[in-house]
Amino acid sequence: MNEDFKIIILATFDHNDFPHKAMTDIHGKPMIQHVYDSAKGSGASEIVIATDNTRVGMAAEDFGATVCMILDDNLEGISRLAEVADKMGWGDDTIVVNFPADAPLTPGSIIQQVADNLKLHPDADCATLYSMVSPEVAAKQDMIKLIVDSSEYVMYLSRVPIPHQVSDTYTVSEYRCYIEINAYRTGLLRIYRNLPESELDWAENIDELKLLYNGMKIHAAEANSLIGQRVINIEDVDKVKIQIAPNR
Repeated sequence: MNEDFKIIILATFDHNDFPHKAMTDIHGKPMIQHVYDSAKGSGASEIVIATDNTRVGMAAEDFGATVCMILDDNLEGISRLAEVADKMGWGDDTIVVNFPADAPLTPGSIIQQVADNLKLHPDADCATLYSMVSPEVAAKQDMIKLIVDSSEYVMYLSRVPIPHQVSDTYTVSEYRCYIEINAYRTGLLRIYRNLPESELDWAENIDELKLLYNGMKIHAAEANSLIGQRVINIEDVDKVKIQIAPNR
């Protein structure tokens, strides 16, 4: 395994998700186990499943995962990653990749890519990935879009398609869609908790806008592979079952 980065799988879901999402059965295993197996293919030196659900924690321990229980209900998003890093005792220079707990089809190469990108860009505070999508896909508000500058640093993220199409002489044919896999240095996670709040984040409900608001730099690159079907709604479970190998 690679000693250079860790993975946190945040298995915490809000009231908008269907009940027991992480424990959803996929070919005889809970979804969280399939996600963990995907993460193992990344070369990370350590993988931690962080959850506020005792049932999920016990199941993860049963299949051999390291579990960190989240106790502070007031923490959300990036702040939860900081709590895990503190409990695990990781130093400020440790690179941590967050991995969605509802993305069982994601290849490990994507996780390794974003960790490597942060190491390759020491002036970046965070690294992220995107996929190119059509205007029809970009129109969905549950997908976050981003734009970058000439050096591939994020300028803005939004739930509406950006850049906005106005010109009669130029057509935006594809949009960058943020895939919610980021790499951070642990020191940034700890700083994040004390950064001034951002009205941009309040309006868009996107944690990373708080980083941009406070002058942090986010490097973005196109993912080297597709993230695969995520289990956002209960209807997505059958789609994943078709795509994932029954004997995995």
